[in-house]
Amino acid sequence: MKSSIQQQLNHLFSDYIINQLQEVGIVKNYIKDDIILDLDQELKFVPLVLEGTIKVLREDNTGNELLLYFLEPGDTCAMSLSCCQKKSKSKIRAIAENDVRLLMVPVEKMAEWFESDGSWRNFILDSYQIRFHEMLETIDTLAFLKMDERLEKLLTDMVKVSGSTILNITHQEIAENLNTSRVVISRLLKKLENEGIIKLSRNKIEVLMF
Repeated sequence: MKSSIQQQLNHLFSDYIINQLQEVGIVKNYIKDDIILDLDQELKFVPLVLEGTIKVLREDNTGNELLLYFLEPGDTCAMSLSCCQKKSKSKIRAIAENDVRLLMVPVEKMAEWFESDGSWRNFILDSYQIRFHEMLETIDTLAFLKMDERLEKLLTDMVKVSGSTILNITHQEIAENLNTSRVVISRLLKKLENEGIIKLSRNKIEVLMF
């Protein structure tokens, strides 16, 4: 297990951090749709993605969810890092988009490594920057794109993240990600199918062109 972690993270961190992660990190596995981190959850560990994809969501007071961004192998969640630093509870929900393998890093190690190791410090700063840009992109999408454009962008992003043009997702799940109704999404998906952009099947969408 240790050698596997080292191979996966060797390009990101110094030997010191790799050794530390192998000593104090806890490997956890989740299956599709598992809730990895929930709203108001106390954070004792920060997730570092080894395998799979995680979607990070916000929820409003009425229970509507909004997709913020995806986490892929080698990523961590900047919002989790921020909550850890302030010792506050989680402001997001993280759900396994597919089968996921994580390395859970104790929060007390975050500040220690940030001060002592350049590779870890650069990783954290880069993570903040990447997630910040993704948050801006989400805001721009909400502010400036119509729902059909938001749908096309979501499908394109999912293809990039999954590495497959076959998306195993329901109309309801897409509606929840985009904070709209299933009826609206079904109508827009049918329009895309009629235009030859996608092919619809039961609980599955094949993206033909974008």
